[in-house]
Amino acid sequence: MTFAARPPGRRWGTTSSTSAIPTTKAESIAFGYSLCLRSLKQKLLQICGVRRGATMTSLLELTKRVGVSACAMTHTTERMTHRLGVVPFLPRLSADRFTHLGGIAKDEFQRRMGECRSFEDGRWAGYWERFADEHIARADAALTRLNGPDTRQLLDPAAGVDLRRLGELLAPAVTILADRGTVADPDAVSRFIAAHPEHADAATAVDGLIKALVYEFVAAWPGWSPRRLRAYERSHRLCEVLVPALAPAMGMSIEVVHIPVGAQQVRGILMLPVGAESVPTVLVTNGLEGTIAEVLLPLLAQRDSGMGTFVMEMPGTYSYTEPMTAASEGIYSTVIDYLSAEPRIDADRIGMTGFSFGGYWATRMAAVDPRLKVVVTNGPLTHHSFGARNSIGMPEIMVSTLMRTVGAAGTAELSKKLKALSLAHHYRRIEMPLLVVNGARDTLASTQDSIDLAVEAPNAQLVLYADDDHCAMGNAEHWSALTADFLRNHLVLRDHLNTVEPVQVAR
Repeated sequence: MTFAARPPGRRWGTTSSTSAIPTTKAESIAFGYSLCLRSLKQKLLQICGVRRGATMTSLLELTKRVGVSACAMTHTTERMTHRLGVVPFLPRLSADRFTHLGGIAKDEFQRRMGECRSFEDGRWAGYWERFADEHIARADAALTRLNGPDTRQLLDPAAGVDLRRLGELLAPAVTILADRGTVADPDAVSRFIAAHPEHADAATAVDGLIKALVYEFVAAWPGWSPRRLRAYERSHRLCEVLVPALAPAMGMSIEVVHIPVGAQQVRGILMLPVGAESVPTVLVTNGLEGTIAEVLLPLLAQRDSGMGTFVMEMPGTYSYTEPMTAASEGIYSTVIDYLSAEPRIDADRIGMTGFSFGGYWATRMAAVDPRLKVVVTNGPLTHHSFGARNSIGMPEIMVSTLMRTVGAAGTAELSKKLKALSLAHHYRRIEMPLLVVNGARDTLASTQDSIDLAVEAPNAQLVLYADDDHCAMGNAEHWSALTADFLRNHLVLRDHLNTVEPVQVAR
């Protein structure tokens, strides 16, 4: 394995704990073979500031986590949100997650999170749908001025919206969608309108629909209740309309795909270059309560990579009708069957990327499906994350979501089902190139899972970002580029591989 990576322009501090870390690829290989796996794991944990006998967090932080767990165990979270708001019971990365996707000013979104006082289905979903409705109204007004369809038609699958016509109306502002990247700039739209005032309505409509889509996603989080699922369908519908409508302007073929798997159906979106022939393609899957749009929209900026992309949601969530189990790998196998049979895709050059719990599935499929040629797993939960220790600080709403996802009737059964998902004995079966990415201070999953996986998989590289959290959201732009390069090197430029240069990593 090799060690990585440093964001551009950032210097790592150096301490005695990093003095033994290799600085060249040859030294890295020698280092990996000269130490037993246990010592290597301990060294990496020291790098992350997780020394044996020392707590990862301050006493205050630990107290907060215990308090969150106490509320979960006593089912008093909702009562406490009426006093404290929802923020203490949300994952730390929540603000980054939604603001990055929507191009929403972070201070504005944090203020709105701070004013939310309930997780109850109607109150939570209703609160966030107010903001979605504001942006739908903006988009409606702009579409009216463009003589386009109104959003009621866009949201109605039976309305038969002319996507070609919609795309033509919005095409002058396609860059608002196509070039937003992993961290969308809140000021991009105003700059575009200042530079192209004649296309202000198109830009306003595109931005309004994207922000409505994102706020509906927030309203839908983390799924499972009726009002949330209604918001999910609205968010999903906006994605299925907006992205394919603008596909021609992006020079891409973007198709909504439904793949039957037994009594269920996989919803996905397939993105390929126009006129694609035998193109390498990456299967991308997200986490416990992520949506297709959350993954797809940032990937549009990488549309010229020479690769196709198929994006799907994780089994057991949102539109699926059956719980997620270890047997759900059959769903991913069926999707790979579909991709392998698609004549525009090169069946010998298929890769996979997974985020968070989707990283679990990327890791699992790397171990069991040899048709995959390269895999990237970001923030994976694989073994330690399923233990009781990692449950400390897990909010009640996430516990209930996990229970519904895996079909557990109570916390005892949840623990049993999660432990049964362990991949600890799969690591050494992963032979293809594997890139493991995470924050060194993951508060949702165990960073040790990322370390163990990278240490034990024979052809793995590890990228840990110091002082960053789950999936390294604070360094999203850096690892997004790194991931794209890694996939392209192994799928498109297989004869000219570039590996991640190992560097020193410190706290």
